[in-house]
Amino acid sequence: FKVADRYSKNGVLLPTVSDVPRTSYPGIVDYFTNFLKLKPQGEILDGNIIIGANWAQDAGIYEFTMGATGQKVKGRYTYVYVFEDGEWKISQHHSSVMPEGTKPQAITEEEVKNLFQLWNSALATLDPDAVARRYAKKAVLLPTVSDVPRTDYDLIKHYFEDFLKKKPQGEILESNVVIGHDWCQDAGIYEFTMGATGDKVKGRYSFVYVFEDGQWKISHHHSSVMPEPILGAAPKPPTASTPAEKKVEDVKMDASKEKSPAVPK
Repeated sequence: FKVADRYSKNGVLLPTVSDVPRTSYPGIVDYFTNFLKLKPQGEILDGNIIIGANWAQDAGIYEFTMGATGQKVKGRYTYVYVFEDGEWKISQHHSSVMPEGTKPQAITEEEVKNLFQLWNSALATLDPDAVARRYAKKAVLLPTVSDVPRTDYDLIKHYFEDFLKKKPQGEILESNVVIGHDWCQDAGIYEFTMGATGDKVKGRYSFVYVFEDGQWKISHHHSSVMPEPILGAAPKPPTASTPAEKKVEDVKMDASKEKSPAVPK
């Protein structure tokens, strides 16, 4: 209510994250009831002021720090103030997202593959904190040798405290990349060499990366053992060359029939 009280009797709010113009006191209260759950605090980065007779305008760019999440969000603003009942009130407030900020963070397929090396380099430090910090704030790790999903920093760090005792270093053997809007995926097969024992261990992996706080972080990491040594060999899918090889063989057989001499009766 205190926020809505800053608006004039005929105030208009065009909010950042709602399509609905707020043209009445209850409508403005309704918008800020949800927005204030983020515990926002704003700072003007660039202001441009015009002063008139009993009105003033300020337009530019501001940035909010969300106390509930720590996230920082920039936006564009226009305020028109009017002098009403002895004080300055907001007659119009138009807030919008930074339009260029909606463009996805550019990344190539090769760069996605190289994100693994950031994680692998963290393994080489043998510091579980360094590895855990490669994961996003709301990351999920489904580890190779633990039944327990790791869904926060402490649980992820706990897993690597034990795993790093083996001094692992990984290598991707087969990679399959998908790129989206501020996210990307790499899934395939990797192999670890355990420096503590010299053992080599293959596994299957899925990494989903998100662009968070200016860098690519692991949002989802699913690692599993190769199942066939445990469950037995599974039928192999036909290779891409199989149909072509069969077609060539059929052509050879047809040609051989055409060249074969007729057998006299």
